[in-house]
Amino acid sequence: MAAESMDKLVALCKRRGFIFQTNEIYGGLQGVYDYGPLGVELKNNLKRAWWNAMVYERDDIEGIDSSILTNPLVLKQSGHEETFSDPLVDCKSCKARIRADHLKDGKCPECGSDDLTDPRPFNLMFKTNVGPIEDGSSFAYLRPETAQQIFTNFKNVIDSTPHHLPFGIAQIGKAFRNEITPRNFIFRVRELEQMEMEFFVRPGEDEKWHKTWTDLRVAWWEKQGINKKSIELLDVPKNELAHYSKATIDIMYKYPHGLEELEGIANRTDFDLGSHTRDQSKLRITAKVDKNTKSNAKLAVQDPETKEWVVPYVIEPAAGVERGVLAVLNEAYRVEELEDGKERTVLSLKPHLSPIKAAVIPLKKNNEDLVNKAKELKNALQSLGLGRVLLENSGNIGKNYRRHDEIGTPICITVDFESLEDGTVTIRDRDTMEQSRLDIASVSDHFKKTIDN
Repeated sequence: MAAESMDKLVALCKRRGFIFQTNEIYGGLQGVYDYGPLGVELKNNLKRAWWNAMVYERDDIEGIDSSILTNPLVLKQSGHEETFSDPLVDCKSCKARIRADHLKDGKCPECGSDDLTDPRPFNLMFKTNVGPIEDGSSFAYLRPETAQQIFTNFKNVIDSTPHHLPFGIAQIGKAFRNEITPRNFIFRVRELEQMEMEFFVRPGEDEKWHKTWTDLRVAWWEKQGINKKSIELLDVPKNELAHYSKATIDIMYKYPHGLEELEGIANRTDFDLGSHTRDQSKLRITAKVDKNTKSNAKLAVQDPETKEWVVPYVIEPAAGVERGVLAVLNEAYRVEELEDGKERTVLSLKPHLSPIKAAVIPLKKNNEDLVNKAKELKNALQSLGLGRVLLENSGNIGKNYRRHDEIGTPICITVDFESLEDGTVTIRDRDTMEQSRLDIASVSDHFKKTIDN
């Protein structure tokens, strides 16, 4: 059961330390959020799962980590300077600024007035001065996407690794978009993190790979706990495609605020590599690009048989980390009615995503023997490297169980006086609430099996 409203998720995230409004003590900053003690763990676990699937589990994809500051020429050649904008209108009555495509019935959502300006393009890229003098002649952009730094590093990667087509380059990193109206909690923000992979293929094989990567990405989200019934695939209409796209399939998820994009898989053709290639005269490039590019690179590969130079086509699965975190939280959230008439809130997160993998709880607070035994077990589980294991020395077993249900901890392990006598502990399962006794010597194997599953 997903959350009925965004308000419930926002309240949970604030109360339990997942997500906070940035600079809240000064009134906050719209469209920017901070991740708290549990949020940073969940976010890192989701990124780690993506990296494992994209890089570690495959031999045809390499990873990079590139700079945020971007040479303006890169974004000029990529078409972002000209096209990366949203339609902006001003309300003449209340002075609100709104995206034109977010208007309902042509009226201001703030005051209901229809006295609006004509739409005009608003550039979404953040611009910053580079160097000590602010005269407008030396500036850079904060990258609006991680993709362009992958394309400009194409030759560096192909020259330093033994790959042939098809192969990919993956990256996780920050991107910045000066959204007119950030909205729906962390769904649409001004500072975001992306998980993007550019998969380079031969022209003519792009449609096959586009279908392959769409299927792979849907299957991956299911492994992160997203119910397939909550997903729809949208074949983006031709008139709504990005300037670089031949075709895009959006994985749409049923968020609390409605059906919205979770991830996009785009067929970018040879647009990007062609845009950044110096001498295009001897290359077959289908994209319409500026032939006066100042790049000094030849972003192409040589066919080992024909010796012809080929500009690869690109299939791009691109997901926002924040949108992924929000979807995972929403899908895992549920409220259950217990036999005593009370309720418990549970985050049924997949164990590999859970911020805390296990809680070790001494039955009695500050009892030296129990605490020492619990610390030994905690350290043994922590040394397995499967994620954070927490020692809870508060003494209130019931409250600890409820708290860890609410933050998604898969198992709680109670060390009691019987543990000191016979070397067994109580294992409690988050989802079923079932409890069983287990030898301490067997706890590590049980823990590994829980997280691996």
